[in-house]
Amino acid sequence: MSSTRNVTSDGAAWLASAGTYPRSTLAFWAERPDAPVVLPCGAAFDVVNVPAIFGRRMLDRLWDEGPGSGPVAVFRGRMLLFAAPGTAQRLPSLLAWEEWGTPEGRGRTGDVPPLLCHGTGDAVTVPALTGDGSSAPRGSRWLVAPDTRHPWLPGPEILLWAAVRAARAGVRISIFPPADQDAKVYDVSRRR
Repeated sequence: MSSTRNVTSDGAAWLASAGTYPRSTLAFWAERPDAPVVLPCGAAFDVVNVPAIFGRRMLDRLWDEGPGSGPVAVFRGRMLLFAAPGTAQRLPSLLAWEEWGTPEGRGRTGDVPPLLCHGTGDAVTVPALTGDGSSAPRGSRWLVAPDTRHPWLPGPEILLWAAVRAARAGVRISIFPPADQDAKVYDVSRRR
């Protein structure tokens, strides 16, 4: 996994391009590189917002078995996976197709958390450009910081792939049905 934890100047330019006034955002960051900023989604990026532990499992799948990830941040105990524009619109229907949100909270993927998709009309708080997050609110920091003006961003199909594999990794599969607590148990290994 990439070890970039500080946003480069090119990465800051890309992030600022999401807003209406990119030069104002860059000027603010020049004065306060340790300040988080709220940026709109939908133009430069969408964001898939997941619980931190599940997000870590998704990130591990993306880097160990897949193509890697785009920028990734942690903010207030949630992981923000930056994705290609349009992902927020398409990913929910793909998750429904995969039976992600059944009424019992279980589908073919087992127990899974809700994935919040932020796209056009939404905004997210991004961590400060620099720092390890120790002084930021609740550990806000970059795990994979933007380092180019045109970062690769995963689309909805890749994030679906990572989410399904992360969910299945947390599910233990057994060929034996769960034991009936009131059933009599016979030791058949001692047959003659």
